[in-house]
Amino acid sequence: MTSPDARTLALPAAPPLSAALADLVVARVPGLSLDAAFYTSPAVFDMDITHVFARHWIFVATDAQIPEPGDYLTIEVGAYSVILLRDDETELSALHNVCRHRGARILNDPSGEVGNLVCGYHHWTYGSDGALLHADSQPADFDKTAFGLRKVAVRSVGGLIFICLATDPPEDFDSYAARVTPYLAPHALGRTKVAAQVDLVEHGNWKLVMENNRECYHCDGHPELSCSLFPTYGYDPDSLPPRLHPAYDRYLAAEADLQRLSEAHGLPYAQIQELREPDTAFRIQREPLDGAGESFSADGTLMCRKLLGELAEPRLGRLSMHLQPNAWFHLLSDHAVTFSVLPLAPDRTLLRTTWLVHEDAVEGVDYDVEALKLVWERTNAQDGTFVQRAQLGVSNPAYQPGPYAPNEYQVEDFCSWYINTLRAGSGMEQLP
Repeated sequence: MTSPDARTLALPAAPPLSAALADLVVARVPGLSLDAAFYTSPAVFDMDITHVFARHWIFVATDAQIPEPGDYLTIEVGAYSVILLRDDETELSALHNVCRHRGARILNDPSGEVGNLVCGYHHWTYGSDGALLHADSQPADFDKTAFGLRKVAVRSVGGLIFICLATDPPEDFDSYAARVTPYLAPHALGRTKVAAQVDLVEHGNWKLVMENNRECYHCDGHPELSCSLFPTYGYDPDSLPPRLHPAYDRYLAAEADLQRLSEAHGLPYAQIQELREPDTAFRIQREPLDGAGESFSADGTLMCRKLLGELAEPRLGRLSMHLQPNAWFHLLSDHAVTFSVLPLAPDRTLLRTTWLVHEDAVEGVDYDVEALKLVWERTNAQDGTFVQRAQLGVSNPAYQPGPYAPNEYQVEDFCSWYINTLRAGSGMEQLP
């Protein structure tokens, strides 16, 4: 009894869009928010999993979450379940959480420690590399080597873990990794530990969660964040509202100071912005913070006394990065915050926020975990309310797509990238 080796098994090809969904994609008007069906339709949700989340590299975890051999996480992406595992040689493995016997799920907890992977149904046993080690009561010609767990592409970039469910992952990820690694490396995320992690289920479509993050038009609704984040983010300096002129003057002074410090310490800071690239689209830049310019706090001062890596200068603002379709990050001198977005249903989305500190930082001595979480935990809750209101609005028959403001250009970039991803999945011509 033989079967193709697990490493050669291709996932089924993504089905083309239905005529109705293809018409919806073609009809999208640039510069306007998406049609309601993109946020409410179960068919669109399934399409998003198939053509977006199962095709692109997505951020799912950090090295700090599975630091030791045997540590594992299970990641849910639509109907997919993936085991993320640190093997005996501390290498990363990613495996489909589906037994090769009759398909039972193997690991059922969100995280833990494990040696061999044993299916609880008929006890087929796999190594940490997915190889089938034991299958009871099989015929004499049974070939164990042909029934290993199906592998998932996995990469760690500067301590951030990405997976790709596609049989042939986008090749431009190597270029992305090479360009962002010099920005990430000084923060040494591989030498951090998890100070806190909070899962928030937002009652809105995943695209509304991402769109909300891509603009600061609404940032007046974030009083805790506004203490340290300049409210001028995304604005064209020539069209700033008068109320933001003082903040912009502070920003310019802080930016000049940050660039001077970055150059003195050999830290890259220039913006790379490629938000409409066909596969791995991203933005990264080191940007100043208001106040003391050190961290996300009421006065901009440090939240953790132990700086990341070998950093010796606290006034490094925020290294900000976001990646289509599901992640954004803030790396500071004293801690890092990662955000992962995973769709649960057309109107429900998991936002997972993780706070990382130096591996030697001591809770209660170097940092207070509640103080560390405060800004983003409250900001996420506020955003959750905004997203829920947006979901209620787009579900209303009276909704019509509305125009994006100039300072919402990154929302338009996200929507254009998304629509082009769907067009690519069906062989349509790409939009500019």
